[in-house]
Amino acid sequence: MQNLEKRNIQGFYCVDKSAAVDKILEMIPATSSIGASGSQTLEQLGIIERLAGRGNKVISHIKPGISQKESLELRRQATLADYYLASANAVSVKGELVFFSAYGNRISGISYANKAIVICGINKLTANISDALKRAREYAAPLNCKRLNWNTPCFQNGICREDICLFPGYKRMCCQQLIIEAEAIPDRLKVILVGENLGF
Repeated sequence: MQNLEKRNIQGFYCVDKSAAVDKILEMIPATSSIGASGSQTLEQLGIIERLAGRGNKVISHIKPGISQKESLELRRQATLADYYLASANAVSVKGELVFFSAYGNRISGISYANKAIVICGINKLTANISDALKRAREYAAPLNCKRLNWNTPCFQNGICREDICLFPGYKRMCCQQLIIEAEAIPDRLKVILVGENLGF
């Protein structure tokens, strides 16, 4: 938490999922609009449903039956909401945040939204930035490819082959990456670390 504060990022620790949900509901006014990236962590928290249930306008591309064009447009709209919610692929103990993205909406939302809240389980903590990047590419990405059934080398055997994971032969997931080393705008970026394993 102290290392996050030194980077102008507000850090909060919640002992479990329930405490994290309560903290998010406390941080976000009921009148605010919400954008969100695709995230197993957010799904496990059930926070999107809770926010929508109390009246927040939620912009999410996770909707059955929509086209890719509609999905991409919703991703763009989500980055313009009052608050943007996501999870990182990894967080170093020094306070650096690592995000990998296929389409860039999560990177755009986290880096430039009006207010951004990143929620991570303790399983995403790493000793340093090198380990954080390795975790994102070699652990989180293969699991997400399996979850989404994307044709990538890591989907087949869990081993990253970025040298051959290129179009048109493969549907690459690790197209963009964001490393947040610090935040310039006070009170814009917040990180909630949860004392449970969440997401990939």
